[in-house]
Amino acid sequence: MYVLRPIVTFPFRAYTNSMPRQFVPLQPPDTHHLNAAEGWLGLDNVAEAYEELKAISLEARFHPDVLRVRWEAYARNGNWEYAHTIAQGLIAFVPDDPLGWINRSIALHELKRTPEAWNNLLPAALKFPTNWIIALHLARYACQLGRLDEAKNWMKKAVRLDDAGNLMSRALRDPELAPLWPYYDKLATSSKYA
Repeated sequence: MYVLRPIVTFPFRAYTNSMPRQFVPLQPPDTHHLNAAEGWLGLDNVAEAYEELKAISLEARFHPDVLRVRWEAYARNGNWEYAHTIAQGLIAFVPDDPLGWINRSIALHELKRTPEAWNNLLPAALKFPTNWIIALHLARYACQLGRLDEAKNWMKKAVRLDDAGNLMSRALRDPELAPLWPYYDKLATSSKYA
């Protein structure tokens, strides 16, 4: 079996930290293939999405927009090793976008590497302190790792940051947050926001 290695390695750390990355906008026909891949994913047809992604030019395959769709395709198919590699590339290319950090932690968690997912996502919580999705995933991982006090704190932060206000009702149905259900069920009943 062929294993993908990280798609990005930079031997000179000073270069990667000091040089902002600029990406040339995607051009047709690559934009057409990318849009088609997104459409196929919307129709839940991962095989056709893969075909469209394969048709994208080599130069455009490492564009962040393409990497995001590739991650989604791999994740939908349960190819978590590949999804992890793609997320690593997203972090390397666009470190100021929380999606790469979130996607890497999801892939690690799905690979049954939850302690690693937790450790890799903690720096993102400092880097993106207002991102409720990061706080929610940290609450999930803390539950799975038996760190209930930390899980409660991360969940409180996620609920506080959630603009839509419907996170609590979804959390009460999330099996990965089940250890918190008794605590939050009481809280939701008393505050009437679930």
